Amino acid sequence: MTDEADLLDVNSARGRWTLATVIIGSGIALLDGTVVNIAVRTIGDDLGAGLSQVQWVLNGYLLALASLILVGSSLGDRHGRKRVYLVGVGAFGVASIMCAFAQTPEQLIGFRVLQGIAGALLTPGALALIQASFRHEDRPAAIGRWAGVTGVAAAIGPFVGGFLVEHAGWRWIFAINIPLCIAVIVLSRHVPESRDEDERAPFDIVGAVLGTASLGLITYLLTSWRDLPGWLIAVGTLVALLAGTAFVLAERRPGAMAPVELFASRVFTAANLMTFLVYGALGAVLFLLVLQLQVTSGYSALQAGLATLPITIVMLTFSSRAAVLAARTGPRFPMSIGPMFCAAGVLLLSFIGRDAIYLVDVFPGMVLFAVGLTTLVSPLTTAVLAAAPDRHAGVASGINNAVARAGSLLAVAALPAVVGLSGEDYQRASVLTAGFRHGQWLCAALLIGGGLVSWYGLRATAETLEP
Repeated sequence: MTDEADLLDVNSARGRWTLATVIIGSGIALLDGTVVNIAVRTIGDDLGAGLSQVQWVLNGYLLALASLILVGSSLGDRHGRKRVYLVGVGAFGVASIMCAFAQTPEQLIGFRVLQGIAGALLTPGALALIQASFRHEDRPAAIGRWAGVTGVAAAIGPFVGGFLVEHAGWRWIFAINIPLCIAVIVLSRHVPESRDEDERAPFDIVGAVLGTASLGLITYLLTSWRDLPGWLIAVGTLVALLAGTAFVLAERRPGAMAPVELFASRVFTAANLMTFLVYGALGAVLFLLVLQLQVTSGYSALQAGLATLPITIVMLTFSSRAAVLAARTGPRFPMSIGPMFCAAGVLLLSFIGRDAIYLVDVFPGMVLFAVGLTTLVSPLTTAVLAAAPDRHAGVASGINNAVARAGSLLAVAALPAVVGLSGEDYQRASVLTAGFRHGQWLCAALLIGGGLVSWYGLRATAETLEP
């Protein structure tokens, strides 16, 4: 770990450059988690993909990211967070080039998996570098700025995707990553290196294999169950459950990449459960919304992307303020009320249909959703990191990121089937509208559940939430 005297001031020149470096890098990974949403219809048409293949274009990335993000955080803590972060950024740029030149759905899915592997190396490193590099009193502001700008990267994805699809072609949604990755590598000279100097146990290979196998099998079964024989579904479910159980037991050992002692903190446990529910809803809401706007409401790709602009504006303007306020008042209220605002926005969005008028049918719901998301994101990140020791900064960040991606992954995999969508249904307005509406209602329920978890799980305890 960095000595106390060497920790950065968030307003110093080096502090600002360090923050810019981690923001751009993690923003690239988050952007690619949503920018593809807006292009899935065009990609499906161009490459001749069905709904399950379109889902895997999204889920191949999310699966690799969620499955391996703990591996990335553990490698960073052991071998240097900056080093692993930069390896991830470089690999992400290479995988993006490969995605841009994909010629078949299978190729694109494979290259998206490679992107996810690279993302698993860089994503947890960003927050871990903030936690390890900045002074204690500056961490809420640094995390707030990180959350605001990276939240914008996730929210602006549909807009960027729509613009590029309409004016340049879907392949440019991947090619645009290249100059951003180069910028991160150039700026990285300002970032101090840090690692967990106390870690001596061997790398947790068993935990990595078991965690990846469990999540991978569950996702595959949720996405492809309609095309699988019953016996294979039963066997796959059993193996996934056994692997998941074995993973939990394995993480009780010294040197585990997801040490169970972190979950002894009620704050840490509640924040991660809330993350799973909220980010699951977020992934499914955006996936279904951009399809509904294009297929049913007649919006172009660019118009569907612009529809999400309120999220970008609100998060960019207020995220850092939300983080500082939550540091003073505690995370319970913003992490409880934020999901409720999101749920109200989603319920309004569920009524989008044919010939939807933006200011009447879309804008009010988007604003409510944006306010809720801005209210909860920064306090959530601050609470997770504050509930873990500094030496476990990378692991804590990795766990929370893995939970968030797993929530989105499983929701996008399962929700279409749950609401009756399959095959080419995403191209037929009459079928898509019913599925979209039911899907939004389910997402609202997940968001309300996340708010209740925060309210009851973050009640005053003896634990300190000071960063």
